[in-house]
Amino acid sequence: MSARVAVAVGAPHDGVLAEALHRAGLEAVAMLDPLALSAGAVVGPGDPRGAAAPALLQGADTVIVWAHRSVLTRELVTLCDRGGARIVAVGSGADADRLAAAFGLDEPVDPGDADAVVQAVRRFAPDPLFAPVTALGRDVSDPRGSVIVVWGPEGAPGRSTLAAALSFELARGAGVTALVDADTRAPSQALALGLPDEGPGFAAACRHAEAGDLDAGELLRISIPVQHRDAQVDVLCGINRPARWPELSASRVAAALEECRRWARFTVVDVAPSLEEDDEITSDLEGPRRNAATLAALRAADVVVAVCAAEPVGVARFLRAHADLRQVVGPVPVLIAVNRLRPGGLGFDGRGQVRRALARFAGVDRVWFLPEDPRATDAAVLQARPLAEVAPRSPLVTGVRRLVGEGVMAEIGGEPAAGVRDEHASGRGPRRVRRRTA
Repeated sequence: MSARVAVAVGAPHDGVLAEALHRAGLEAVAMLDPLALSAGAVVGPGDPRGAAAPALLQGADTVIVWAHRSVLTRELVTLCDRGGARIVAVGSGADADRLAAAFGLDEPVDPGDADAVVQAVRRFAPDPLFAPVTALGRDVSDPRGSVIVVWGPEGAPGRSTLAAALSFELARGAGVTALVDADTRAPSQALALGLPDEGPGFAAACRHAEAGDLDAGELLRISIPVQHRDAQVDVLCGINRPARWPELSASRVAAALEECRRWARFTVVDVAPSLEEDDEITSDLEGPRRNAATLAALRAADVVVAVCAAEPVGVARFLRAHADLRQVVGPVPVLIAVNRLRPGGLGFDGRGQVRRALARFAGVDRVWFLPEDPRATDAAVLQARPLAEVAPRSPLVTGVRRLVGEGVMAEIGGEPAAGVRDEHASGRGPRRVRRRTA
């Protein structure tokens, strides 16, 4: 079955595009007036015409629309998301580019270049005759994906920074790697990586998963790729307002992450800190749960990376929340990363103090220490780029690499990274490097 395409660009381009689609074996199922399509998209759910609004798409797999503010609107994007239709934007100029980027779409195609528009449509075609979608040489149909959830207690111990750093480290030669922002309280991955947060993102993935039409092609469409040297991470941005938390229900999140397993070799999930079960404090047993996204992600995890801030208050908060975490995840491996370790933060023998506290009060005997590097992290935030790209020689990057090699890969059955030394087995920290002075 060939792809079904709705063309909403108007004269004189619509006829030329319809002919080009026909030559390419793609079916133009509808020729729509762009303004009429936009008007149909804004029909509210309470309006009797609302049921007819999706019919404008005629069951299309892909919709070609003008990248203009009067046509490409939030309501239209929502309508296409609900109908499972991909959007190919056409247009030219800086305004068209900015509008498409705001909704997480590819760069608009010149409507006068019919062949380029056809190629853009073909990238979304469901026809099995087309080549399977791949990324960095790996078929995304590989079902052996793993979910790694990064959690930490209240107090901003560095969950989001570590989640992004882990995803780029895992992506080195591993094929498709996804970074999911499932934090319903303070999502930040889009801002930290310089990505638009008005696009569909993880909330759209959850909606499609509930409808049963989420697949690798759809995940590829709604994610935003971030390239760093030989590594690419596909980012599913979080909700842009905390008030949208009901969109990330437990069943939706679980179904979306299950589909991510089939799509990506590794899926790194950044979650909110609260683990409170609110079933007993509400009379609406069928209503949404404020912390459902965090709890569902943790229960779906293959490995949990728990982040502890290397200062007295941070350690105390972590110890109080650790028992709740273990109750939620059960037998799932939990790797503890003590973040922002710095001289003077814990007095004499800071590492030893943290080790002894975690061993005594949490029964933890293996810990990964991540040194604080404010210069590198500040530069990464200012440039909105991955930490490993901005400061590849940062000791924090080295610490994350050790955590991946010794911890994450070991737990999911992979081999430790070459050249990584097990500081925990040897009882010593990383080798000190003497700096030359001018």
